[in-house]
Amino acid sequence: MYLPEMVALEKIIAQAGSLIRSQQHGCVTHQGQQFPLRSLCLGSTDPNAPTIGFFAGVHGLERIGSQILIAFLQGLLHRLSWDRSLQFQLQSIRIVFMPIINPIGMALSRRSNGNHVDLMRNAPIDADGKTAYLVGGHRLNPALPWFRGPMNTDMELENQALCTVVQDFMLSSSVSLSLDCHSGFGLRDRIWFPYAYTMKPIPQVAEIHALKQLFDCSHPHHPYVIEPQAKHYRTHGDVWDYLHRQQSPEKLFLPLTLELGSWLWIKKNPRQLLSILGLFHPMVPHRQQRVLRSHLPLLEFLIRATHDHATWRPTGQIQKMQQHHAAIDLWYRKDRP
Repeated sequence: MYLPEMVALEKIIAQAGSLIRSQQHGCVTHQGQQFPLRSLCLGSTDPNAPTIGFFAGVHGLERIGSQILIAFLQGLLHRLSWDRSLQFQLQSIRIVFMPIINPIGMALSRRSNGNHVDLMRNAPIDADGKTAYLVGGHRLNPALPWFRGPMNTDMELENQALCTVVQDFMLSSSVSLSLDCHSGFGLRDRIWFPYAYTMKPIPQVAEIHALKQLFDCSHPHHPYVIEPQAKHYRTHGDVWDYLHRQQSPEKLFLPLTLELGSWLWIKKNPRQLLSILGLFHPMVPHRQQRVLRSHLPLLEFLIRATHDHATWRPTGQIQKMQQHHAAIDLWYRKDRP
């Protein structure tokens, strides 16, 4: 099976040399063909260094996320030869990439992995209320989409690799942010944050609101809706919910999900409905190029926000309380129109 995104990633690793640190966290096999599970790191090697992680390819049909990160990584590596501001940032922060988490799913053009498991329904965490039938995750039959995997088994190898990367490079950091790139929901691009399993606010909701406020002021015309994922639907087994709950109280880990509104691509080009890939991926070349470049400001912002976290994080009881109450009013107040 040919996977062009994997070829592009291997080419980047070969050309980058010492600029990048690549690790393999196992591999997955389909019909005798092996696919490595790789992470790539730039910048500081200090375990405590602030870290931003970029992830994609969890769902094999949503390959545009992997393409966004690979293109962004290529640009970063080219900039390292001349961009002194980027060189300065990387002296004190770490950037982690894992752009192809589910290579078999991508190669086969299907949402699930090689075992027919939906990796975003596979973590050992259950929703605290009703979930949408099937969509919220189930254990009925692997032939059905959104299958969580068998009961009382380890997480899939792809999720184990993802958890290893986050635990080794991010949860050890004093401050870490992550962005997981997906597509396939709605007419708007959305930035979701935990939780997916409950509507209860995360303990770090004040920091999330402060980050949103910073982004709104820095990019006042950005296209994103920023909100908790559970506002739309609750799910079992979300791996970012699981990892978020692993962080130490004295550290800060803010996992975000970029959910590209692929219904807009379908609205503009209904012929995409003729292909299963077209439901999640912009099929027209000029639209694909537009998507590849339109999210660069967000990725750049997250790098800068990680580097300069001390300037926007709420400090002191009063600041945290103000941000906390603003977040509750914005996202969790039931009588909000």
